[in-house]
Amino acid sequence: MNSFFETHIWPLRGKLFRMVFLWTKDRDLAEDALQNVFEKTVERQTELQSHPNLTGWMVKSLKNEVLMHHRKNHRLGGLEEMQEPAAEESNSLEFEESHRLIFDLVNKLPEKQREIFHLREVEELSYEEISIQLEISLDQVKVNLHRARKTLREKLINQGINR
Repeated sequence: MNSFFETHIWPLRGKLFRMVFLWTKDRDLAEDALQNVFEKTVERQTELQSHPNLTGWMVKSLKNEVLMHHRKNHRLGGLEEMQEPAAEESNSLEFEESHRLIFDLVNKLPEKQREIFHLREVEELSYEEISIQLEISLDQVKVNLHRARKTLREKLINQGINR
């Protein structure tokens, strides 16, 4: 018989890792933060079994873990000031430049818009799932996603990049 952790937490690891990596841009830090949150989850599994929004609790715990790491290392700027990782080699310089530009534009979005954009476009969550996970209203999800897309579209057009 599978444990609570194996059934409910472990299947979220890929999604949670991508999210924390988006914030940190550091594979080791992302893995450490995820490991620490997994440990807390195991310690509190009895309490978490009845939690109404387990994924939301996990995301919030990951955010707190990353922020604690940055406070300890005197990098108090927050998630917005973290740098992009070195780009992987690409076959096409033009593709790489476009990818970097889009990545930079997404990173310049306000945190809430960036997070919602990531959950919708990368994780492919529904509006309702995002609303539940972030504990915000469905209207806030739609408004923030619309603003993020509009901002990205306008900046891409200004940069001369079209579909």
